[in-house]
Amino acid sequence: MFSKTALLALAAASAAQASTPQGFNYGSTMNGQPRTEADFESDFKGAQQLQGTNGAFNSARLYTMIDGINTDPSTHYLSALDAAATTKTQLLLGLWMSGTGQDDEIKALKTALNNKALVDSLSSLVLGISVGSEDLYRISPTGLAAPDAAPGSGPDLIVKYIKEVREAIAGTPWAHVPVGHVDTWTAWVNGSNSDVITNSDFLGVDAYPYWQNTEANSVSNGKSLFNEAMDNTKGVSQGKPVWITETGWAVSGPTEGQAEPGIAQAQQYYDEVACPNLGNTPTFWYTLYDGVANMSGPKTTPSFSVASQDMTPLFDLSCKGVSTDNSTSSSSSSSSSASSSATATGSSTATGTGSSSTASSAANGTYTGSPSHPSASAGSSSSGSGTSTSGSGSGSASSSSSAHSSTASISTTNGASSLTYSFGSMIAVAAAVAAFL
Repeated sequence: MFSKTALLALAAASAAQASTPQGFNYGSTMNGQPRTEADFESDFKGAQQLQGTNGAFNSARLYTMIDGINTDPSTHYLSALDAAATTKTQLLLGLWMSGTGQDDEIKALKTALNNKALVDSLSSLVLGISVGSEDLYRISPTGLAAPDAAPGSGPDLIVKYIKEVREAIAGTPWAHVPVGHVDTWTAWVNGSNSDVITNSDFLGVDAYPYWQNTEANSVSNGKSLFNEAMDNTKGVSQGKPVWITETGWAVSGPTEGQAEPGIAQAQQYYDEVACPNLGNTPTFWYTLYDGVANMSGPKTTPSFSVASQDMTPLFDLSCKGVSTDNSTSSSSSSSSSASSSATATGSSTATGTGSSSTASSAANGTYTGSPSHPSASAGSSSSGSGTSTSGSGSGSASSSSSAHSSTASISTTNGASSLTYSFGSMIAVAAAVAAFL
């Protein structure tokens, strides 16, 4: 017999789980073609009806406010918003901050805000607004050096537009919506970017152990590497919520280091990373379906789809019978035994030292970011150094636990963290799937 207190606690826990968003990432294009409102609506319904998920995948993360078909931001906004209103899909809105179109993103947001019916219908569905995605990573020496690299943006610009978004939503039904930024943990722990943290209501983390091909990145280590990324970010979050905005495992494509793609591997990573976090941390998985080209493309083109085009799951998404313990055997991945810190020193060079596999990753600036555009890269070696080209600040990252030790030197360009990252084949792969956005 449960006590009244226990029943109330259980009810509260169930309510919390039901209210914690979980969904997928959706670019404005698919296979190079703009997504229509009907496309978004079909995808959102498909996600909600995935077998074994009880309708739980009812949230969507977007990258831009600008529609791919009606591109004038003064008259149109991304049609995914209308599709979300129709399907009652929760949204993490996104504004693309790299390149030169930031003001157009603000215009499109304001165009949406001028549609009273839309704003009212989405007032309880807009979960947050992300001002940018991996922009701070892309101004690092590694990001700048990448073949076909996309442009990035610095912390001052991100903060500027965070404030402009807040001004735009003030006095509207969306005034309560949290505004933040999405990046890799290597960007978050760089003290040069601390103003972005200070001005954000939440921090989004993009983490991909699959790409960390100079580390022990087999799927059996995927959970540990992912938890390191989360723990490092939480260590510098200033108490702000940390959301999982992108992660996943390739079901097909090339082998990256020790990371083999495959449905069995994607299942294991989902069970060990998604299942403990779903219902506890806002989570946006990568991805529902990334297009026929990625599913049937050449070996060099990875697919991160969890479902086929007809929305049949490629593996079990139910989490039934799966442990929801989020700890790992490595002490470095436990938030109780690992820590991260970042400080700005006003110089263009930073150093990180520490012990444990967390320190190895933190000090080396291992990239764990998105495969959805050409900014993605592979991991780094266990020690190394880099040279600053034009840093506006510096950061130091440190972690500690009881495993092995590692020391490295982190460089900054325009205040973004970097080191001697290993790129190689990953950049070419990322460029091949850039059309997702």
